[in-house]
Parts: sequence; C-alpha cells; structure tokens
Amino acid sequence: MFAYLKGIVGDLSEDNVIVEVGGVGMNVRISADTAARLPGIGEPVKLYTYTSVREDALQLFGFLSKNDLDIFRKCITVSGIGPKGGLAILSVLDADSLRYAILSGDVKAITKAPGIGAKTAERLILELKGKLQIDESMISREIESARTPGQADTPQKREAVEALVSLGYGQAEAMKAVNAIEGIEEMDSGAVLKAALKKMF
Repeated sequence: MFAYLKGIVGDLSEDNVIVEVGGVGMNVRISADTAARLPGIGEPVKLYTYTSVREDALQLFGFLSKNDLDIFRKCITVSGIGPKGGLAILSVLDADSLRYAILSGDVKAITKAPGIGAKTAERLILELKGKLQIDESMISREIESARTPGQADTPQKREAVEALVSLGYGQAEAMKAVNAIEGIEEMDSGAVLKAALKKMF
C-alpha cells in the first residue's frame, strides 16, 4: 500500500513510532533496533514500510533502510514467522548481522529474539540460506573464518571468540564483534575479549 512514509516524528516508543504526514499521525510498528536509531521527536524521518492486512487489523511496519525491509520481507515468508516475529528478530540483530547469522548457520544468535525457538531458527536458516547473497567481501571472510577459525584468525582472536561463545553468544556474532576491533594485533586475548564485550552492548 505505502512504499515509504516521510514526515515528522510525533511520538516514539520501543516498538512504535507516530509519523506525522500532512497533519495525520500514522502509527508504525518498529523494531527496538530501529527505535534506537530514529531521530528525536520533532525531527524529520523517512521510513520504508510494509503493510500487513488481516481481517481484524491493518498495520504498518517501518524500517530506516530498504536493506532492513528486504530482510524483514524474507523472514516473514518462513512458516511460523509473522510480522511480529520478523520485528523481534530485527530487534536483536540488524539486517547485516541477521544475513551473517543465516549464512553461517548461527542458530544461537537468532534464538536470542523473543518467541523464536531453535526449530524456528533452523527453519529460517534452511529456507533463506539459498536466497541470500554475500555482496561484501568482509562478510564473506568473516563467515569463512567462523567456519575455519584455525586458518584465518590470530590466537588472541580465537581465544576471544571461544570465550564469548562460552558466555552464551553465538559464533557468528562473536566473530563479527572480534573482527570489528581495531588494532587487535597489539592486544592480548583478555583485552580483545573486553573490547568485543563492549561491542555486544
């Protein structure tokens, strides 16, 4: 129905934003990640939207980028994951992190989303893995190093990833956090772990 909304942020909560468009306030459901990245009340905003039509409700779901909307659309094609489940997943993983988790088969990272169990996460990975493409060589390298950590990582990287996994983080998100640290060659494994933990929050 709507490709996008462009207006002013009228009100904002963790899962909903009111966008004022031409004097009308539009209720738009959003993920916690989107809520954290939105501008403040009174600021201009553009949201790419998905319209959900049911017998008892008409809802708009909003995203700050086409990338986020695209992965959301893919998620809700999976049996057992409706729009609410798609938003829950994107509240704990941004679009790139979710692609990374799917391509690397990281069930643990996906099950951090409320209401998403291991079976649903496995189904999501199975159904979407072949529909996603790796456009960025960095993500490709991260996935490869997650599969074969001994070949691509330094000892301090390996130890930090193992420590994060033992703390309950998924392999994919642990690798992504560790690989995002700058100057890692000059750090010991303890310092790498501390820096990676900061990126997890």
